[in-house]
Amino acid sequence: MAAQRVAIIGAGASGLCALKCCLDEGLEPTCFERSGDIGGLWRFEEHPEEGRASIYRSVIINTSKEMMCFSDFPIPEDFPNYMHNSKIMEYFRMYARHFDLLRHIRFGTSVCCVSKRPDFAATGQWEVVTESEGKQEAAVFDAVLVCSGHHTDAHLPLSTFPGLEKFEGWYLHSRDYKSPQSFSGKQVVVVGTGNSGVDIAVELSHAAKQVFLSTKRGTWVLHRLADGGYPFDFTYISRFTQVLRSLLPQSTINFYLERKTNARFNHALYSLQPQHQILDQHPTINDDLPNRIISGRVIVKPNIQEFTETSAIFEDGTREDIDAVVFATGYSFSFPFLEKYVKVVENQIPLYKFMFPPDLEKPTLAFIGLIQPLGAIMPISELQCRWATRIFKGLQDLPPSTAMLADITQTKEKMAER
Repeated sequence: MAAQRVAIIGAGASGLCALKCCLDEGLEPTCFERSGDIGGLWRFEEHPEEGRASIYRSVIINTSKEMMCFSDFPIPEDFPNYMHNSKIMEYFRMYARHFDLLRHIRFGTSVCCVSKRPDFAATGQWEVVTESEGKQEAAVFDAVLVCSGHHTDAHLPLSTFPGLEKFEGWYLHSRDYKSPQSFSGKQVVVVGTGNSGVDIAVELSHAAKQVFLSTKRGTWVLHRLADGGYPFDFTYISRFTQVLRSLLPQSTINFYLERKTNARFNHALYSLQPQHQILDQHPTINDDLPNRIISGRVIVKPNIQEFTETSAIFEDGTREDIDAVVFATGYSFSFPFLEKYVKVVENQIPLYKFMFPPDLEKPTLAFIGLIQPLGAIMPISELQCRWATRIFKGLQDLPPSTAMLADITQTKEKMAER
């Protein structure tokens, strides 16, 4: 019998390990990548590309190499523990070469539509329509792995900032920020205290006249380094700590971590104390923010109430003259090529274990890496790919649709509680 054909959408971190896992299981993968290179999120480009996340030149990963590498291809010993985006790309290229993955990738090829074949209920097959150099082509695949990620479309909620239309300065989304040079000597407000917002505020504080960091809810700030200078995730994310978390009440774990985090710097004194507990939402990771705040180079402000022609008025009534605004307001995701079968509502999609649509007649469609963990995505994507490929081959089965829907509802309720 011929090997099952699998379409993989996207050649980023998840797409690369999807290729590797398909080959391990004797499947025949074809990866469609709309750009001209691998790497996805981690490939720096001076000019953002449509449909792909775009990073700034200085980005360093927030997870250590020990925790982010693929299980069968360790990162070289001479690479730093926390890698610059250029070193991450170097690692991905080594991985792709070692396992001979590039020959399975069709670069410069966009996926236009993924639809069920007429006999899907019996075969589970999909028709995938792609476009390259203006020409469309259709092909039949036995399964599809969607590896395009969730950092695709910039979320820019301009309507929630009254007066922005009359603001005489300039504004941009963090996706379009590349380096601090053009902000030299300017008064800048950065909106959002996620990883990108804090990173950009810290970097700008070395060039701008003044940086204001606007936050609606505050955030917990973790550091890359733990006790003794070891990587934080290497120290605290282990089987032992996971067992401990399962035995102790969540409130006890939160109390301990918040106390330890505030011992580094008191979040209330720095105007960053959030209402939520430390493990209830994704924390921010940055080593330099407290130093930039205590030296006055970054001033933390509440949410922006409105803009005038030349200033921002904050919810505490203060007003600051502003030359530029960087909106680090995150991303939204969509799958227009799958809109017949998968609906994204308020940036959420109902998937069993964040992977499988629960209502398909055959389990031949899976999403890889569509999750935001406290830690690295690469090992999770690898495990997801291993599971998905075994499901595709019929070596394992999914639960009944009713059980999957119940699990999705339960997971959603748990997340809502937080």
